[in-house]
Amino acid sequence: MTKITDITKTRIGVVGGGSWGTALANLLADKGFKIDFWVFEKEVKDQILEIKENKVFLPGVALSSNLFPSNDIEDVVTRKDLVLIAVPSHVMREIAIKISGLIEKDTIIVSATKGIENNTYLTMSGVLKECIPGIPEGNFTALSGPSFAKEVARKVPTAVTAASKDPDAAAFVQSVFATPFFRVYTNDDVTGVELGGSVKNVIAIAAGVIDGLGLGLNTRAALITRGLTEIRRLGLALGAKPITFTGLAGVGDLILTCTGDLSRNHAVGKKIGEGMKLKEILSEMRMVAEGVKTAKSVYNLSLKLGVEMPISHEIYRILYEDVSPKEAVLRLMTRDLKQEMDEQ
Repeated sequence: MTKITDITKTRIGVVGGGSWGTALANLLADKGFKIDFWVFEKEVKDQILEIKENKVFLPGVALSSNLFPSNDIEDVVTRKDLVLIAVPSHVMREIAIKISGLIEKDTIIVSATKGIENNTYLTMSGVLKECIPGIPEGNFTALSGPSFAKEVARKVPTAVTAASKDPDAAAFVQSVFATPFFRVYTNDDVTGVELGGSVKNVIAIAAGVIDGLGLGLNTRAALITRGLTEIRRLGLALGAKPITFTGLAGVGDLILTCTGDLSRNHAVGKKIGEGMKLKEILSEMRMVAEGVKTAKSVYNLSLKLGVEMPISHEIYRILYEDVSPKEAVLRLMTRDLKQEMDEQ
């Protein structure tokens, strides 16, 4: 990466006007950066320009005058030192293809999207690397951790991690994003950080199902613990470091998403546990619950790699094979008895 001697002069573009993209863009704008901000919806652009608020995805938050919204993605990403991407995982490839060729080779690309692509089983930085050639691998950074957009927007103390194979790039992202209420750590395990942030959404759906069924805290604690085991197993099979899953992007994000009222994935699971069908639930949602699509990726990837992930498999069956939640719980509880700890 090119050395930037004065970090305050960093040219930044943010792609994605959902709740998370808006919260992060506004964090940077409040810090004093002039932020070019790509949003898909014209109504969102107009709202930010006219009333300094994203009523569609982040209502009630006053946005900085340093935020410059646009529907022209080329204007937002060209001639930038850092481009932050926070779009839904299922459109990441489309967006990456659009901006390929517009990004300068020294640009730091930060993914704040959590998900695993269906069919390719690539994490989001993997999709970006594949679609944007010519950028050094170390310039791709993943930003992840326990962080609800609404709380970040309200300046609630939050801690996340920036992962890159280049320690200088990770440290640069750390410096750009860090504020007195948003603490950023660095990590060199990109695979582990991205997997933790992705698979926890599947486990969060399961936690919601448990709550929707009216089961207890014992059940939730067991689910979170065994869910973390599944995340770690998949991570090890893909070369991640086990210790990563004890950190912010692992157990930290898992706890938040499985227990927090602001979790969209938990909300989907809870409604399923209460008897609603997935199609009906999704028809009522404008924002994306990433775990729904990631559940399919995790199911197929774990079968391909031979990784045992019983909770994730039952969530896949509930979502895509219309299996009863009560049947899924019974099947999990009556599996063959075994030792708790894996060898690794």
